[in-house]
Amino acid sequence: MHKRIEPAAGQESVWDYPRPPRLEPTSKRIRVVFNGVTIADTTRARRVLETSHPPVYYLPPDDVRLDYFSPTSRTTTCEFKGVASYWTITVGDRAADNAAWSYEKPRPGYEALAGYIAVYPGRMDACYVDDELVQAQPGDFYGGWITSDIVGPFKGGPGTRGW
Repeated sequence: MHKRIEPAAGQESVWDYPRPPRLEPTSKRIRVVFNGVTIADTTRARRVLETSHPPVYYLPPDDVRLDYFSPTSRTTTCEFKGVASYWTITVGDRAADNAAWSYEKPRPGYEALAGYIAVYPGRMDACYVDDELVQAQPGDFYGGWITSDIVGPFKGGPGTRGW
């Protein structure tokens, strides 16, 4: 079982995030780098906050280098947000298969995510919130972004499936 880490001043605990998840805008600068190229840079992201998960950042397509993205046949279904479509990111001689996803027709309550793109930070060279380098959420299913102002413990690692 988990033991909630008490947040310090200026921090958030993922155990205070709601379920169903909350969707909110953020003006923090979000940057994504892959194979030495900045493929996304925005101050107009949205973040999804869900109990036990670090935030997932969704980026407006106008601020993403979509010329590096190609759709794949992979889909998954979130009980809250709906059906996600996936993207492979290719920059030069490197590709990250199914490393990004989006909800083209999200379920009610999440319409503001339509067309916005999220990436798995662990599959990129670097992701930044403002100027802080992000740590990827453990595991290979969730795409949370861990920064110094977020405390866990976080779902995703071994033994956390039932949380």
